[in-house]
Amino acid sequence: MTAHPLAGDSAPVTATRYEIVVKGRLSDTLGSAFDGMELAPSAGRTALVGSFDDQSRLHGTLDRIRDLGIELISVNPVEDGER
Repeated sequence: MTAHPLAGDSAPVTATRYEIVVKGRLSDTLGSAFDGMELAPSAGRTALVGSFDDQSRLHGTLDRIRDLGIELISVNPVEDGER
């Protein structure tokens, strides 16, 4: 039996920051559904910015946006030094 190719790989998992842009301005009530994320409203849209340890957490947030009936505009990784 051979070891999994990543077995013993001790590289730390780093969180990736994403900016998720949705249509409209989120109310305080809707904004509270995204605990731990920064909300930045602008003309006709709101950016939610936060760090995600893995893709499943990112997809969970995107699922929540969908389930709440919020229109998704874009999902963008945030480079170091941005926001």
